[in-house]
Amino acid sequence: MILIVAHIGLPIFAPLKSIMIQPRTIVKVADNTGAKVARVFKVLGGSRKRYAGLGDIVVVSIQTAEPRKSVKKKEVHYALVVRQKNAYRRKDGSYIRFDDNAVIILVKGKTWEPKGTRVFGPIPREIGEKGFQSVISLAPEVL
Repeated sequence: MILIVAHIGLPIFAPLKSIMIQPRTIVKVADNTGAKVARVFKVLGGSRKRYAGLGDIVVVSIQTAEPRKSVKKKEVHYALVVRQKNAYRRKDGSYIRFDDNAVIILVKGKTWEPKGTRVFGPIPREIGEKGFQSVISLAPEVL
């Protein structure tokens, strides 16, 4: 357990692994595939894995999408979690937190390449450490 001091000054005990994304979570889509909002309905990585964090792959259903783009509403896709609202503890002891929960749409295959050609918003460096260097190369800012 880690002691985190909340903004009101009271201590809060939190687990080492920050958990935030779970089934039925609404997330933003941070790429140019045409999807704007998606709903997570499965977290990949084992039968007992209930939560997803930075760098985890989830299965999403597209809730809203732009017309005449490659992704349509109600389609099911794989996605990579690139931002989460809950604070993520880095190995050096610092914390990183974002304003939104965001994913990028992936193409299923051996390398899990991104479907879009651009990524919007900052991306944490942990994404590259987990083997998604192609996502890091598309990002405008790596934190």
